[in-house]
Amino acid sequence: MANDAVAGNALRVPPAGPTDGDDPVRAVLAAYTKDLVRAVDDTLAGFLATEVAALSRIDAAMGGFAATASDYVLGGGKRVRPTFAYWGWRGVIGNGDPLPPVLPALSALELLHTFALVHDDVMDASATRRGRPTAHVALAAQHTAAGHRGDPDRFGEAVAVLIGDLCMVWADRLLSQATLPPARLLEVRRCYDQMRVETIAGQYLDVLGESDAANWSVDRALRVARYKTASYTVQRPLLFGACLAGADPEGPLISAYSRYGLAVGEAFQLRDDLLGVYGDPETTGKPAGDDLRTGKPTTLLMLARQLATPAQRRALDGAGAEATDQRITRLAGVVADTGAVTRVERMIDDRVAEALAALGTAPLDETARTALTGLATAATHRRS
Repeated sequence: MANDAVAGNALRVPPAGPTDGDDPVRAVLAAYTKDLVRAVDDTLAGFLATEVAALSRIDAAMGGFAATASDYVLGGGKRVRPTFAYWGWRGVIGNGDPLPPVLPALSALELLHTFALVHDDVMDASATRRGRPTAHVALAAQHTAAGHRGDPDRFGEAVAVLIGDLCMVWADRLLSQATLPPARLLEVRRCYDQMRVETIAGQYLDVLGESDAANWSVDRALRVARYKTASYTVQRPLLFGACLAGADPEGPLISAYSRYGLAVGEAFQLRDDLLGVYGDPETTGKPAGDDLRTGKPTTLLMLARQLATPAQRRALDGAGAEATDQRITRLAGVVADTGAVTRVERMIDDRVAEALAALGTAPLDETARTALTGLATAATHRRS
């Protein structure tokens, strides 16, 4: 059941101006999303309870497997994708339509996100996510604790892949529960499928880059950001929301959403690149310096190599080798000394400015314009 604050029409938009707390940007983001997050979480919880119960009837072990998948869906996150989809929808219809008919579609984006995160963590061999063990690590530990036969790491990875697969199927099933005219739901599905294809394309490029870092470039790193992150984090959710509202696919609002979404989405990934090296693990929920440990060819590291002196480049060539925490700290200092951090911060600011320019003349609801203006900064100047 949707939360009462959003069951009727629009979410509240916070007033402009300073916010409380030690992280004002996060406070702004929370103010824009609080009611929606509650509604999405309620929708997911109800849907997942039904799905877990159904799988439990097959076998008790299946119930445990499904419950683990459910825990990873409900275990935190900012609900960024449903938020952008919501404002993409609201920007088209204003306050004219109630939210509950489209809540299943908005919530399905979180199931898609969980699919991507769980698989990404397996591919990156990540140990933690949101301050807790990643799915494959936790499942390997369960295998060991239960005294089962076989390689626990292999078991953890195999079951994590299945959890991701299940979340993908669940996303399809929940999307189909949106109360929309059949023709519009078909168009929504086309938009959703394009988002999934682009996400997988970006993920492939990300994997390829790690295996061919010597031949990578800033342009290709930005292409990864565009497809792996921008597409399914901001741009496609906005267009998905507009499609839910029945927007003209050839209209000026779709063009504005595309410009805004690409710019904010790329800036979102560029911020991730910085947090991956300089973020506080207590805030990000992930170890600092992982990209340096793996030699991941992010835009930040590609720029650092491009800007480096010969001595700095020799130091950076060691990224990806076995390294102590002290060596990772030194490498992070080298990256900053090249000027790459300053360059990436400027790229983020330029993209936010591009996004706001796209909104400036867009024919959208003014409440949505205000929200998307705030979210452009909140999503790209965060600490986690």
